[in-house]
Amino acid sequence: IPTIVVGPQAAEAAARFHAPFDVIEVDPAGSRMTVESRLRDGKAVVGIVTGRSPMPALMDGTQLFAVQAAKGAFARMAQAGVASGGKIPAIAPEVLYNPDLKTSWIMIPGLTGLILLFIGTLITSLGIVRERQAGTIEQLAVMPFRPWDVIFGKILPYLLLASLDLIAIVLLGMGLFGVPFVGSVATFGIGALLFLLVTLGMGVLISTVSQNQGQAIQLAIMFVVPQILLSGLIFPVGAMASGIRWIAYVLPLTYFVDISRGVMLKAEPITGLWVPLVVLL
Repeated sequence: IPTIVVGPQAAEAAARFHAPFDVIEVDPAGSRMTVESRLRDGKAVVGIVTGRSPMPALMDGTQLFAVQAAKGAFARMAQAGVASGGKIPAIAPEVLYNPDLKTSWIMIPGLTGLILLFIGTLITSLGIVRERQAGTIEQLAVMPFRPWDVIFGKILPYLLLASLDLIAIVLLGMGLFGVPFVGSVATFGIGALLFLLVTLGMGVLISTVSQNQGQAIQLAIMFVVPQILLSGLIFPVGAMASGIRWIAYVLPLTYFVDISRGVMLKAEPITGLWVPLVVLL
């Protein structure tokens, strides 16, 4: 679990943290704001603030499995502290961004990307292949349209449909499950648009190499299923084996999950999301 320790006793406190914690930064001059900044940017999951008793242990609630493991480790440390007669400083865990560790708060932002993925890849590829089999594409080829005009005309309806579905799933998540939206709508919209253009492009590519709808479905599923399992939507990327973790970093959904959770739950600014945005661009 990536951990940062700040405050005047940071070096001494960091020496007490062992597995499952991985202390990646020790900053004696840091404060609670330093920890919150690292957690918001996704550079750490746990942040310890020394210099007070009990020591606050801030945790990123968007990393559900890691936080649960950290809480278990803190409970064991508390028992060890009681057994030692108070020689080990007490720790006060505090979960940010998802205080109650609700699964819905983690899943809904990711599901928005999954909906866009299905519409942009599966439905787009099937629709274009169906029109080519019906001869519609050949009719357009003899008309005075540029290739880009034809492609844009074909993907525009799916772009509008996906945008409406995105708005609907976000509003339903907020209304039915109480998922907060604390960040910038513009930043979320930019990330969603870039991700949707990537998925639409993949859908057009699949339709280009497919001879029939059955082949298009198979290729689309081969593209979609790995993203469901390896994008961090269900299982955290950091917990994956190194042999397959690299696959997650080439999947577009991985970066949109970071964007959607960062904006909706953490109010992360666009400057903190420049890496996933540039990758999608």
